[in-house]
Amino acid sequence: MSLLCVRDLRVEFDTRDGLVRALNGVTFEVDKGLVLALLGESGSGKSVTLRSILGLHPSSHTRISGEVLLKGRDVNRLEEAERRVLRGRVASMVFQEPMTALDPVRHRGLSPADARRRARELIDLVQVPAPERMLRSYPHEISGGMRQRGMIAIALACEPELLLADEPTTALDVTVQAQILWLLRDLQRRLGLAVVFVTHDLGVAAEIADQAAVMYAGRIVEQAPIGELFARPAHPYTEGLMQATVRRGQQGIPLVPIPGAPPNLAALPPGCAFAPRCPLVRGECRTTLPALHRVREGHVARCHLVPERFGAPRAVAASSLS
Repeated sequence: MSLLCVRDLRVEFDTRDGLVRALNGVTFEVDKGLVLALLGESGSGKSVTLRSILGLHPSSHTRISGEVLLKGRDVNRLEEAERRVLRGRVASMVFQEPMTALDPVRHRGLSPADARRRARELIDLVQVPAPERMLRSYPHEISGGMRQRGMIAIALACEPELLLADEPTTALDVTVQAQILWLLRDLQRRLGLAVVFVTHDLGVAAEIADQAAVMYAGRIVEQAPIGELFARPAHPYTEGLMQATVRRGQQGIPLVPIPGAPPNLAALPPGCAFAPRCPLVRGECRTTLPALHRVREGHVARCHLVPERFGAPRAVAASSLS
């Protein structure tokens, strides 16, 4: 049994602008010790997916269907008290903005002295150079990199098996970003953690991930081992992301932006959601949702053109993303 198994996850929000379909049948699995990167532009559903794993969406104005199995237990079918048992101990989250997410709450019923001792151990674990100073500091008194290390320490406090990281390096400069990525990868290997890492940066994904799932308009449109994805992207959206990303040795080669903008999730088009922006679009793309096609073993893409471009005539079930 996989540590995390997400099957046909659908999340809809009732808003003033209508029903927003944030996730539209997301399926994937994460085994112990694996790092999965969720890639895509803002609004593609990456953060909604992470919050769904922990059951953090408010019950009012939210419709959730599908399965989120953490160690075989469906988060969507648990009472709130049962979900709290899983949070922290089985799965924990590094939120996107540490300035607002840092919270000096005691965990696990420890005494003040034991809680401080445990906090010092965790600060040492994430390699903060002045741990006593950090323990005495408010969030605004420390740098962005140190705040992010503090967030990682909090996420590890209850010794989880699965770490959910929501763009933890977005607001950091390049040098600090590299340090945080190295720290996360080192902790993941030493502690045997599974990680789901949300990012819009393909370079970051290449540094840390074993597998990658590319999301667009609330769907996974391509999934593959990270090396295979970079060597053989099969979906035009994945290709567009790569052409718009700075790569090593790219001097003199212009970046090619993806035209247009992501679709309104309250008014998704009937066919492929990427069709209005796709350079390879044809008639059926605008009317029919593409099936998943196997490109290679472990590599699938949701695109009408995969069979003729990659010689992969057989469509596969959504469970092949697992």
